[in-house]
Amino acid sequence: MSTIVVALGGNALGNNVGEQRENASIAAKSIADLVEQGHNVVIVHGNGPQVGIIKKLMDAGDFIMPMPECTAMSQGYIGYHLSQSIGNELKRRKIQKDVACVLTQVIVSKDDPAFENPTKPIGNYYSEAEAAGLMAETGAKYAEDAGRGWRLVVPSPKPVGIVESRAIKLLADGGAIVIACGGGGMPVLDEAGALIGVDAVIDKDFAAAKLAEIISADFLFILTAVDRVKINFNKPNEMPLAQMTVAEAKQYIAEGHFAPGSMLPKVEAAMAFASRGLAKKAIISSLTRAAEAIKGKCGTIIVATLQDEKRL
Repeated sequence: MSTIVVALGGNALGNNVGEQRENASIAAKSIADLVEQGHNVVIVHGNGPQVGIIKKLMDAGDFIMPMPECTAMSQGYIGYHLSQSIGNELKRRKIQKDVACVLTQVIVSKDDPAFENPTKPIGNYYSEAEAAGLMAETGAKYAEDAGRGWRLVVPSPKPVGIVESRAIKLLADGGAIVIACGGGGMPVLDEAGALIGVDAVIDKDFAAAKLAEIISADFLFILTAVDRVKINFNKPNEMPLAQMTVAEAKQYIAEGHFAPGSMLPKVEAAMAFASRGLAKKAIISSLTRAAEAIKGKCGTIIVATLQDEKRL
């Protein structure tokens, strides 16, 4: 039996309650497919649209809500829909499994250069003119996001530890389906043993890779909108990739094939996990084809070396 950490994008869950309920049900089918194959599954979800909406609504009141608190709200909101949908799907298939949602704090370093250079897009999309107006009005930073529009960007430090990782591993090893590190987790600093929240958002793919490393998962799944990673994306010579070694991925990154606000963090997170060796594998694939990807029928497999590719 393999342990799989699945990273599910927040954008895939929609922008309102109705969309999120519907899309959580779609995600639940893919999760249940993996469970039905006999795997232990831990789910990490994004919260890009959701946390931006939460912060916007909270800031419209008489107080400013820090990002860790906004992320905590999104963990509850999204975790509720996912756990309910997965539980319902398992019941339909007559699979007896517990689903647990763990409120998760993720440790970052105060020296992370991300605090000096906000790059993580969250919230709604705006035109360039709208974004310019918001920057002039609020002083916040907005940036163009992979050709889809302009979004608010905040610091995105790398995770260095996960506070609740032992509890997550105990639940997963006991056979529960665990939802953890939602939205990348609430970013906290460890100041002489005391945890303090910090105003930032952790990329969920990097949080998933760190969690997969800590709990000794066999696979890291990064589920997105495409079946395979592509080089020369949206160009006449576009080419999907069935597999990449870490060295090949580094070369593609150097050549600028992956958009910073889109595929780049997914590939980098996959590389970080695959680089752990011991035949660890990361797979980037579409949400609806997860069960096929684990069998090597679709998706892009990222491995440390070609020798590791043989173990799937």
